[in-house]
Amino acid sequence: VGDLRRINLYNPRTDERLDAIYYTHGEYVPGVMAEIDRLLRDFRTDEMTRMDRRAIDIVSATQYMIGYDRPFSVISGFRSQRTNDALRGRSNGVAKKSYHIKGMAMDLRMNGVDVETIANIGETLNSGGVGRYSSSNFVHLDSGPVRTWGR
Repeated sequence: VGDLRRINLYNPRTDERLDAIYYTHGEYVPGVMAEIDRLLRDFRTDEMTRMDRRAIDIVSATQYMIGYDRPFSVISGFRSQRTNDALRGRSNGVAKKSYHIKGMAMDLRMNGVDVETIANIGETLNSGGVGRYSSSNFVHLDSGPVRTWGR
């Protein structure tokens, strides 16, 4: 069987879906990685970046532990500096040096799975940042330093 990694994503802002094996036989699948980068682009500016592979792996591992039957809905993936600055102007919950700008973070929710469940699984991975945004019903997962916060 080997090490297969799968991801199931839905971007409600662009109505794009992707449910695919992105890693097999010890390698990331280039075509699938390009699709992931595209789905996670900044929908406001249509800019995209090469998403950090560790961030994809963290999201995939979290999803594996929940089950792949439902996609993660992507609230935010990559953000351009312009978008991040605009969001910072509207909310004090947006970091100036956000990992979204570096392609290292995703804000996610899953139908039928609460914030606490997703965040707890993210924390057990002990491999990046986990933010709980319960009032907005999403979890932030990133491949930066291990840390947690909650709102």
